[in-house]
Amino acid sequence: MARALVTGAAQRLGRAMALHLAQRGHDVAIHYATSRIAAEALAEEIERLGQRAICLQADLLQEDALTPLVTSAASALGGPLTVLVNNASIFEQDSIATATRESWDRHMMSNLRAPFVLTQAFAAQCPAPAHDAAGEPVAKGLVVNMIDQKIRKLTPEHMTYTIAKMGLWAFTRMAAQELGPAIRVNAIGPGPTLQAADQTVEAYLASRNATVLQRGANLSDITAALGFFLDAPAVTGQILCVDGGEHLIWNTPSSPDPAQV
Repeated sequence: MARALVTGAAQRLGRAMALHLAQRGHDVAIHYATSRIAAEALAEEIERLGQRAICLQADLLQEDALTPLVTSAASALGGPLTVLVNNASIFEQDSIATATRESWDRHMMSNLRAPFVLTQAFAAQCPAPAHDAAGEPVAKGLVVNMIDQKIRKLTPEHMTYTIAKMGLWAFTRMAAQELGPAIRVNAIGPGPTLQAADQTVEAYLASRNATVLQRGANLSDITAALGFFLDAPAVTGQILCVDGGEHLIWNTPSSPDPAQV
C-alpha cells in the first residue's frame, strides 16, 4: 500500500502534488498550518478518486508539532508511509542589512529544520527495500524536498531563505547517501510557477518571460518532476530545476550584445 505525507498540501504546489499522488494510487496525509477549509476540500477530492485522505494541522515553526506528524499520518492511514514531500515553506525577503534573528529562525525552521526532523521520523518507519528480478534492492521509500532554483543561481536577495534552501540541498544529498538502499531522497527546484501574493501580474509575467525558455513552469511540470522520481528507482540525491532555465540565465546587462560582437 502506497501512503504519502505532503506538507503544505492544502494549496498551490502542495495541492497539485497531493492530487498527483492520489491519482497514482497513494493514500495521502494533507498537512496544513492554517488552511483548514482548503485542506478538507482537497481531502474530499482525493476520496472521490478512490483514495484515503486525512488532514493534519501543525505549525512547523514549533518543534513539538514536528515530531508526531509522521507517526500520526501513518496511524491515520493504516500503515507506514512510503512517500514524504517536504513542500511547506516560508519565503520572505531579507538581506544582510535587513535580516533579523526572527527572519533567520523562521526560514531555518520551516525550510531546513522541519524537513530534517520529518525525514528522520519517516526513515524510522519506512519499510525495508524490496528486490527486483535480478535480486537488486528497490527502495520502498521516497523523500522529495522542494527547494528552489536559487541554489543554482545565487543572489543576495532573500538571504536567509536561500541559505536555508542551500542547507536543504546539502541535506538532500547527505540523506540520500545514508538512507539508501531503503529510501531515495531527491529534490525539485521550482522557478516562476504561480503568482506570489505580493507580486503584481506584470512582475509575475516578466519573471516567466525572463528565463532561457521565456516561460516559467506550470503545475503539470512540477507534478511531472514528482512523477519522474516516483518512476526512477535508480535516481537519488538529485535535483530537477523546473524553472524554464531560470538558473541558466547568463545575459546580464554587463554582457556584450552578441549582435555587436
